[in-house]
Amino acid sequence: MTEPVPADQSAGSDLGGPSDPAAWLTLPDVAERLDLSISKVHQMIRDRELLAVRRDGVRRIPADLVANKTVLKHLPGVLTLLADAGYDDEAALRWLYEPDDTLSGGTGAATLGGDHAREVKRRAQALGF
Repeated sequence: MTEPVPADQSAGSDLGGPSDPAAWLTLPDVAERLDLSISKVHQMIRDRELLAVRRDGVRRIPADLVANKTVLKHLPGVLTLLADAGYDDEAALRWLYEPDDTLSGGTGAATLGGDHAREVKRRAQALGF
C-alpha cells in the first residue's frame, strides 16, 4: 500500500500556488452551475467526482473542471486513479495543474477538456505502478 503524498503547504494551504488554476468556484456556485443541490455537490466531492481544496478558508473547485453544466468527462476517473496512487486533494490539484509541455493543453487539467484526455488518464494510471 502506498503512503499518501502530503501537501507541500500543510500550514499555509490557504495560499494559492504557482500551479493553481486561474479561476475558482465556491461550492454554491458549482451547485448553481450544475443545477444541483449543495448536498449533491458535497457528495460528488466525497465520491471523487469533483476536486475541492481550501483557499482563503473556503472550499473551492477549479472553474475549468466544471464545463457547460457538467463535470469534465474523465475527471472522476483521474481523481480516483490519483487517490489510488496515494495523492491527497492538494497533491492531485498540483498534479493536474503542473505545466507539462508534452500535453496538448499544457497541463493535465487543460488537456482533460480536449481530445487527448485519455493521455492524462493513462499518466495518472501509471503513477500507481
